[in-house]
Amino acid sequence: MNTFSLGWACLRLSAKLAGFVNVAWNGGVHAFLFDMVAAPWWRKGYARRLVEEAVANARLSEWLHVDFEAYLHGFYFEACGFVPTDAGLIRPSIGVADARPVRASVVH
Repeated sequence: MNTFSLGWACLRLSAKLAGFVNVAWNGGVHAFLFDMVAAPWWRKGYARRLVEEAVANARLSEWLHVDFEAYLHGFYFEACGFVPTDAGLIRPSIGVADARPVRASVVH
C-alpha cells in the first residue's frame, strides 16, 4: 500500500476477479472510492459487499466520498448508505474561466 491509498477491495468468484474498488486517501480526514468495477451480476449483493469492504478500509478517515452517474443513486444512497451532499466540479483541462456546465452527478 502506498501513502495515498487505504487499500483495495477485490471480489473473486470461482478464482476469477469479479469486482474491484480502490480506496484513495488524502492523508487526512478524506477518503475516496475510485475505480469501482463489478461484474454485471445484478441483485446478488456483490457490489454492495465491495463497498462495505472499502468502508472498512477507510476507517482511518473521517469522511468517505464517492461520485457516480445518476442511474446509480439507488445503489449508493439506498443499498450502501451514502447521503447526498452539495459538491462542485471543474474541468481542469479547460480552466475555470472557460468552464462550461457538464452533465455529471458528483456526490461528496
